[in-house]
Amino acid sequence: MTLDAVHTSDPATQGDPAEDAAGGLAPIERKLEALLMVADEPQSLIHLATAVDRPLAEVKAAVKRLVADFDGVAGTVRRGFELREVAGGWRIYVRPEHDLVVADFVLTQNPSRLSQAALETLAVIAYKQPISRGAVASIRAVNVDSVVRTLLGRGLITEAFTDSETGAINYATTDLLLSQLGINSLDEMPYISPLLADGADGFEDLP
Repeated sequence: MTLDAVHTSDPATQGDPAEDAAGGLAPIERKLEALLMVADEPQSLIHLATAVDRPLAEVKAAVKRLVADFDGVAGTVRRGFELREVAGGWRIYVRPEHDLVVADFVLTQNPSRLSQAALETLAVIAYKQPISRGAVASIRAVNVDSVVRTLLGRGLITEAFTDSETGAINYATTDLLLSQLGINSLDEMPYISPLLADGADGFEDLP
C-alpha cells in the first residue's frame, strides 16, 4: 500500500487505528492531545488536521476516540478533564465536578505574584473588556497566550462570550479582581489617560 493510499482511505477500513504497537492510542491521538492541552481557544477540525498534517476524516475519528478515552469508555480511566466541542471547535476543560477543588488550589494554594506581563495584560482586559486574545496581543504587540492562561487560572478573568463569526473568545474581568483591587465596580477604576505617554494609543475613549 502506498503512502497516498494510507492518507486517503477510510480509517474504518484500516483495521484498528485507535491502537498502536503498545496497545495504547495511536500517535495521531497523542499529537492532538498535546495540541489541545496548550490551546487557549476551541480548535476546529480543519485547524487540527492542518497542524498534524492528516486528512480531515482521520482527525475527526481521532478526536472522537480521544473523547471516549478521556470519558473512561471501554475500560479506560475517566480523567479529571474532558474534551468538549464548543463554538465550532474542540477544547479541553476541567470537569464541572472538579471546579471547586481546582478553584481553591488556584486561588489559595498557589498564591504566587503576577508577573509584569500578566499585570499589563490584565490592565488591557480590564479597561477594554470584553476583548479577544488577539486584540490584547495587538495592543501589547506581544504573544499573550500563556499570560491569558495564567489570568484565567487565577480567576481574575473569565470567558465572557465567543464571537459567532470569528470563533474568538472574548474575555472580561471577574468579581475576584474587584475584590483584589478593593473596589465595588469597574466604574471606580482610575483614569488611565494621564498614565499613557500620549494619552491615547488604543484607549482614546477610556477614562
